[in-house]
Amino acid sequence: MSKQQHVNIDVRSEGVEQRPALGIMTLQAIKYSRGKLEILDQLRLPHQEVYIDIKTPQDAWHAIKSMQVRGAPAIAIVAGLSVAVRSEHWLNGRGEMMAATARDSAVLINGQLDYLVTSRPTAVNLADAAAKLKAVVSAAANKSDADSRAVLAAYLLAAERMLVDDVQDNERIGKHGAAWVLRNTTLNVSNPMVSVLTHCNTGSLATAGYGTALGVIRSLHSSNSLRHVYYTETRPYNQGARLTGYELIHDGLPATLITDSMAAALMRTKGQSENLTAVIVGADRVAANGDTANKIGTYALAILAKHHGLKFLVAAPRTTVDMTTKSGADIIIEERPEIEVVNLKGPVVRTNVFSREKEIITDSTEEICIAARNTRAWNPAFDVTPAELIDGIITEHGVVEKDDRGVFQWDKVFDVDLLDEAPEVGEPKRLNMLPDGVTPQVPLNDQPSITATASVLGQR
Repeated sequence: MSKQQHVNIDVRSEGVEQRPALGIMTLQAIKYSRGKLEILDQLRLPHQEVYIDIKTPQDAWHAIKSMQVRGAPAIAIVAGLSVAVRSEHWLNGRGEMMAATARDSAVLINGQLDYLVTSRPTAVNLADAAAKLKAVVSAAANKSDADSRAVLAAYLLAAERMLVDDVQDNERIGKHGAAWVLRNTTLNVSNPMVSVLTHCNTGSLATAGYGTALGVIRSLHSSNSLRHVYYTETRPYNQGARLTGYELIHDGLPATLITDSMAAALMRTKGQSENLTAVIVGADRVAANGDTANKIGTYALAILAKHHGLKFLVAAPRTTVDMTTKSGADIIIEERPEIEVVNLKGPVVRTNVFSREKEIITDSTEEICIAARNTRAWNPAFDVTPAELIDGIITEHGVVEKDDRGVFQWDKVFDVDLLDEAPEVGEPKRLNMLPDGVTPQVPLNDQPSITATASVLGQR
């Protein structure tokens, strides 16, 4: 595996400025330049690093549905950029354009976005991104001098900006979360570094870069505050074992894999000696009351954390919070095929006839059955963790906590614009409030030149 330099990306009037961020080496899961989109095929990980071309919205739909790309922020970005690739081809005459007018272009793009939303109904980020992009398209189409090219150009700019913003938001989530953990957990004086437990995959492979829950862990590590990270295998799809482990080993973080059923024993037997202070997870949807849908197994971890006195934190961008969904009871839970529970896929392991050591044959994948013939299985992709089990929800604008009534206070992330940089780990967060009706503006060209706005840039 090659290591690469993670960068922040600022959209300026002249295009894109790149600068090192937080000194963390992270993976590149999304490769994008105008007119071309590639994603790291996560079904091949951790043993093969293979990128696949996403040329159409149909390609993106199947990649999302098959989980070649996964993670709520990442699928929203890939979906939006797949339409951007198609739009760029139309804009530059490299494909048959089916729309002659601005209104026709808007109808065509909006239809593609609606189609993409059906690939992953639980992930609110996808629907939220589609709604925002459709609003941009409609506004462009409604201008008096609008034509088809103007609508396509407006869409391109908006989709590319989402990619840039996601990386920056994740870094802020990481800083806010790490600072909160260090301020609000009981530290062992003789062992001031903290250990944490995480579930599923919430890093560069699940976002445009850096990660949400894994971003908090990376931030703790970058400030020399992380003793150890434990991560669950995350059955039945094993995103923790395959993907989180891949990222943690790639970045050189101190980490240990456990099976999902070992979490209680870990908290009981190693909680004090390892200074295990928090469980940090991501989210696919957060309801208005704080109930959180995340990868199956999250609810059980929240119950265990409460019993053992650990903080339970959800890390997610503000777009994951769905204020139109009152509670977890209203969240649609996707159910996946039974075969994912009873069968496993992976590379063949063989014994070297000379050394007698086990070798992984990475170009030979097999599927094996681990259950009795005719076994029936229930396979919900997500569960809902009740708000009362959650201590804080980490967003790019700070950590949302409950008031004395046990109600999450969303006003600080939805009612004000926070302009200052996220605090350094351990420092209090500062808020700047703009006058009513004033929002920060970033100058943008009509068609910026973005040649590599992905989670990682630089030499491979």
